[in-house]
Amino acid sequence: MEPQGRQPAAPLRVAELSDGRRVTPMLRQFADLKEQVPDALLFFRMGDFYELFFEDAEVAAGLLDLTLTARDKLGERPIPMAGVPHHAVRNYIRKLIELGHKVAVADQVEDPKTARGIVKRAITEVITPGIVTDPENLDAKEANYLSAIVRTETGAGGLAYIDVSTGEFACTELDEESGLLAELDRLAAREVLFDSSLEGGPFLSELQAALDLRWTPVPVETFERRDAERELKDLFAVADLGGFGLDESDAGLRAAGAILHYLRASHVDNLGHVRRLRPYRLETFMGLDENTRRNLELFRTLADRRRKGSLLGLMDQSITSMGSRRIRQWISAPLLNPADIDARLDAVALMVDSPELRAAVRDRLARVQDVERLTGRLMSGRANARDLVALRRSLEEAPAIDQLLDRDDARSLPLFAPFADLSDLCADIEETLADDPPAGLKEGGLIRRGCHPELDELITLSREGKAALARIETEERKKTGIGSLKVRYNRVFGYYIEVTRANLSAVPEHYIRKQTLANSERYYTPELKEFEAKVLGAEERRCTLELELFTQLRNRVAARAAELGELASRLADVDAGTALAELAVRHDYVRPTVDDGLVLHLEAARHPVVERMNLGERFVPNDVHLDPDEHQLLIVSGPNMAGKSTVMRQVALIALMAQAGSFVPAREAHLGVVDRIFTRVGASDNLARGQSTFMVEMSETAAILHQATSRSLCILDEIGRGTSTYDGLAIAWAVAEHIADRIHCRTMFATHYHELSQLALTRDHVQNVNIAVSELGGQVVFLRRLRPGSASRSYGIQVARLAGLPDEVLVRSRELLANLETDAMDSIGDPRLARRKGEERTTQGQLTLFNDPGSLLRDELMRVDMDQLTPLEALNLLADLKSRMGSS
Repeated sequence: MEPQGRQPAAPLRVAELSDGRRVTPMLRQFADLKEQVPDALLFFRMGDFYELFFEDAEVAAGLLDLTLTARDKLGERPIPMAGVPHHAVRNYIRKLIELGHKVAVADQVEDPKTARGIVKRAITEVITPGIVTDPENLDAKEANYLSAIVRTETGAGGLAYIDVSTGEFACTELDEESGLLAELDRLAAREVLFDSSLEGGPFLSELQAALDLRWTPVPVETFERRDAERELKDLFAVADLGGFGLDESDAGLRAAGAILHYLRASHVDNLGHVRRLRPYRLETFMGLDENTRRNLELFRTLADRRRKGSLLGLMDQSITSMGSRRIRQWISAPLLNPADIDARLDAVALMVDSPELRAAVRDRLARVQDVERLTGRLMSGRANARDLVALRRSLEEAPAIDQLLDRDDARSLPLFAPFADLSDLCADIEETLADDPPAGLKEGGLIRRGCHPELDELITLSREGKAALARIETEERKKTGIGSLKVRYNRVFGYYIEVTRANLSAVPEHYIRKQTLANSERYYTPELKEFEAKVLGAEERRCTLELELFTQLRNRVAARAAELGELASRLADVDAGTALAELAVRHDYVRPTVDDGLVLHLEAARHPVVERMNLGERFVPNDVHLDPDEHQLLIVSGPNMAGKSTVMRQVALIALMAQAGSFVPAREAHLGVVDRIFTRVGASDNLARGQSTFMVEMSETAAILHQATSRSLCILDEIGRGTSTYDGLAIAWAVAEHIADRIHCRTMFATHYHELSQLALTRDHVQNVNIAVSELGGQVVFLRRLRPGSASRSYGIQVARLAGLPDEVLVRSRELLANLETDAMDSIGDPRLARRKGEERTTQGQLTLFNDPGSLLRDELMRVDMDQLTPLEALNLLADLKSRMGSS
């Protein structure tokens, strides 16, 4: 406790050590290492703990609920300190990464037993949200991307991404900022590198407001093309990048170079499992912006952001983690080429039609581990013997799966192409490692007996030594007559003989005292000392040799990383294709027909997710037809809760599923390729971007009108509802007109503006449809059936009753509705809404300008062109005005 009147000393900061302040050599070592990673929390190995000091300790203690203590507590400037046990450090690091922090690990890099002075330490690992290799710290079913973005002088951009845990590496070019935002959102990148000169500017600020992830600034020179080319040539060991197809990818190539530079600076040096840099173009797959992915709940539900209840949660019937990640890729990037789509559908169809083959393949896949991430862990140098055994067991299943697919109808399909033969690698691991090795690498027990003669001798000596220890104990008991005598070992004193105090009088003279305890004495003999040197030397040599042999094996396996990565990709394809077949069989899906036309025809279509929910009613399928001639734009009307949004969303989801290569929930499905799906549904503000609900709605609508093409599919729900009725109707009408007359894309346009149904009277390619309802005894019954024609009523009050509004509010609502449906103003200009049924005005209000008949007649006279009237027209006009004046 501080003395009364004395203020607690301010904690010392690491930056203050630069002024020459004297501290212990250990803290100076910490400060020197911290300079290398100033933006990271540094875990510093000290014996059996990892310690954090200074500001790092304060931050980590608060985030991880650690006890914050201090070194030199009573000094003028105490040093904050917090620590975690070495065996639990990975759990703490995982929590910090999940919170978006960067972590560095400093390990002891020399044996403390042989060290002179302070033990040498070095940063051995830097971990960020985008650089995670430990499988236990990753979501097994999702990729973990580190991305980099480049903005060119023309406003275009480049993007590259890598998953260090799997070796996936790709880059692309983008024409506009919206495309960059959409692609980062599609990838769900965990961390994005950017040119530090962009910080604080509108370009980066807009991206940061939209995407909640770690944004890491790097020096501008990191994005130099020359440096990028050098990094890539070094990685792939080539003299020229001509064969990589990067000629038209300047910005993307620069972004890829920045990633490699950042990884090298983060001590990620071994990327042998990265087989290539794959350039890609956004135009080769269906465009899905962030709103569409969110509104269609492709990967997370809107309500609680869970995977379960999303399209991915339904479609992912894969067995392996690799298959799960591949399914997600296919959903996030549906194909545009009908031939490619058909090739994937052919593979799914084969598995649908071959239930025995499907079951056999899935049974084999159930024994396959995550080969991609095991390879990534291998390349990081963190793989242990158990990882290699898991890899071996996975490799053992590959030939069996390949043999199952060795049939003419499968081999003709790209998805089921033959696997590479890695049986020699599998045999090498099996011959070297024990079947059930320990998790650690320094305690022995890693290597199989018979693998190495010298090791076998050491193991025999070690095991005989344990038997000899028991023999020595028995012999000494006989010689001394001390029945409780024990021969034991510990790491501090080695081997010793322990005798209780009650038996000290029987101790022979040749026993040499080693240690005195409260209730016993410990001794050794020359024979025991000789035995100790022999056994301990064998144990130490055994563990060292086992580690050497394991490291050699790990290096041999790592040298085959490219082949392992290719096999992992093949296994992911097989798993994903088989999973889609399992999905189709379980839920009675059909194969869609996909071509280059513009027709979208669905019979008995269902919403894939909603139909699986237990909603207490049978799901009603619906037919939908869209074509450019007569059904290009469907005006969808009907009350809330009737199912308009469900029908429209299921059309979009079926189009997406079909182009992803999946069978679809319908009796029949024929789709012309959709280049982009746009959705404008729901209402929400965006405070981060300073936008109101209506502004968000209009911004999303503007994006659709600017980007949609005749091949797009648009799902629009209640455009214009965020403002006044007349403004909203005018905007909705103009938007629908623009889509119908200018864009000509297939569109479903849900609305409560019944006036909008009149658009179909003026255009042949616009049709009205509505969701059927029935009213029985004043209660509305939703029939969920889509039928031709517009809805006659909205049934809003009936829906409000179902929602539980009080009866008095419902009664008043009906009165107001009746007023509105007859005439909104009374004869003196007051709103009828303010009056209840049976109420009369007690005072006469003043006539307003707009209700004065004389004013209306004067206005009409002022619009008459007297020079153009004939005498007869003038007389008729005068008679009409007189008549109207008298009647009013």
